Amino acid sequence: MSRIVSITAPTAATVTRMDVAVGATVSAGETLGLLVTAAGELPVRSATAGVVQHIQVAPGDNVLENGLICAIRLTGKRRPVRPAPPSDLADKHSLLQQQRTRLRITLDAGRPAAAAKRRERGYRTARENLADLCDADSLQEYGQLAVAAQRQRRDFDDLAVNTAADGVITGLATLNADLFAEDKARAVVIVNDYTVLAGTQGYFHHRKLDRVMALAAELRLPVVMYTEGGGGRPGDTDQVAGMDVTTFAMWAGLAGVVPRIAVNNGFCFAGNAALFGCADITVATRQSWIGMAGPAMIEGGGMGVYPPTAIGPVEVQTTTGVIDVLAEDERDATRLARQLLSYFQGPVDAWRCADQNLLWDLMPADRRYTYDVRRIITTLADTDSFVEIRPHYGKTIITGLLRIEGNPFGLICNDCRVLGGAIDTQGAASAARFLNLCDAFALPVLSLCDTPGFMVGPESETEGAVRVMSDLFTAGARLRSPLVAIFLRKGYGLGAIAMTGGSFSRPIYSAAWPTGEFGAMGLEGAVHLGFKKELDAAASEVEREALFAKLIGALYDRGKATEAATHLEIDAVIEPQNTRGVILRAVGGVRAKPTI
Repeated sequence: MSRIVSITAPTAATVTRMDVAVGATVSAGETLGLLVTAAGELPVRSATAGVVQHIQVAPGDNVLENGLICAIRLTGKRRPVRPAPPSDLADKHSLLQQQRTRLRITLDAGRPAAAAKRRERGYRTARENLADLCDADSLQEYGQLAVAAQRQRRDFDDLAVNTAADGVITGLATLNADLFAEDKARAVVIVNDYTVLAGTQGYFHHRKLDRVMALAAELRLPVVMYTEGGGGRPGDTDQVAGMDVTTFAMWAGLAGVVPRIAVNNGFCFAGNAALFGCADITVATRQSWIGMAGPAMIEGGGMGVYPPTAIGPVEVQTTTGVIDVLAEDERDATRLARQLLSYFQGPVDAWRCADQNLLWDLMPADRRYTYDVRRIITTLADTDSFVEIRPHYGKTIITGLLRIEGNPFGLICNDCRVLGGAIDTQGAASAARFLNLCDAFALPVLSLCDTPGFMVGPESETEGAVRVMSDLFTAGARLRSPLVAIFLRKGYGLGAIAMTGGSFSRPIYSAAWPTGEFGAMGLEGAVHLGFKKELDAAASEVEREALFAKLIGALYDRGKATEAATHLEIDAVIEPQNTRGVILRAVGGVRAKPTI
């Protein structure tokens, strides 16, 4: 007796067609007819090979869930599955072609004129920067098919071609996967596309930013953002003012949560500049102009007519501290972004360093002579690992990132060639901001101290010295990552205390080179204040100068590094060539772990 198999409806639907008749021989998987549901069309397929025994429905009939459509009598013979009707294949091919076309016009190959115009200026396209930034084949893009919210005024085909991705490429990728495990290498990437409406921020542009920023917060992923663009876009019609966007709050809210690196080339105004300025580390090329408003807004506000190149050039923004790291071009900026991110990703295995015996040669024997402390930094650090932050702002304190035996550190260091190493307001502000960054992402801090104290006087007070310099104490006190202090030479006054987190006992280890010298204030000032009567009583200028030199010598002997160590005001006096080992042993048991 032949077995009968019932073919039933998987859900309530309407029959639109039946493709077989009673007596027809069918194959397993063959299309028997078509149903339509609220969700769309649904093919009816044969569950087995056989002969159509009975058809229960006709086109136009309604059928309930599990309702009988037809019955198939098994024949025991197998037949090859019939190919889909030519019309089905054509429909599928058309859908694929439509999708591929839409995707292609978001790429450089699909927008050759826009790409060529970009390259004529000597710039790279957004996708060229993206390809250089991300590890090969690692990008998972979000919102690639977005277009500008201007459907009320422009044809969709026009929008698809000329507002590709709504002017911003967003996604998840890996960076430096050759150095770190995938969970450490993952990052959010955002690259503004200036060839689309001058990189301005529209409705869907903001939606895309918000989407990946939410992922950054949820997954604790660092963000690298290329910020080139003209700010808010007034031409979008599918919204009112757009003041309810959450992008700026979300981006600022990531402060202290994940590392954020902003990269800029070209014009960066208004909203784009706000995003740039909120980043933890900012990188800009020499061909950058960055300002909180562009020419149109400035002119519209009645504040004059200016070309865009007059607004926030790098010559200005490096000295104001807006730009942390200056790059030669987009290639260099991208390389720097990857390197800067690596310090937050963790230690690296491969490293090399200079001959550490050179350190002693870099320090002058005469305490009155200045020296190039950057040569000490680059000798002490792993080769090519030091990246200076804000070198043209707050010059009295050098800040930057480096590695020692592959381990990442933040650095604060006095520069005796600028104001003799005295800490001015800009230096204090820069160092405090940098310490907050190290604290947020658990980077150990190395302090190389050589300072006579804070820069004081009436002019300093006009710069808010009391408040700004006090912020450096606050940042040091809040620092939760390990701090190691190495005194290269001078450790005087409140400035030296601020360089050690608020107290010489605050670092997990404080050591001095043999050239170290200490005191509650600079020796010269201490003699002038403490021995004024004796100096005034000198019979002649020659006698006065001799007495002054004698008193200076006595205070210097009392404040030598060995004396400070004897009185336990510092932990040790070390030979310069041993400095790297001292630092690593100090942080070895309490090294902060990467936060990403």
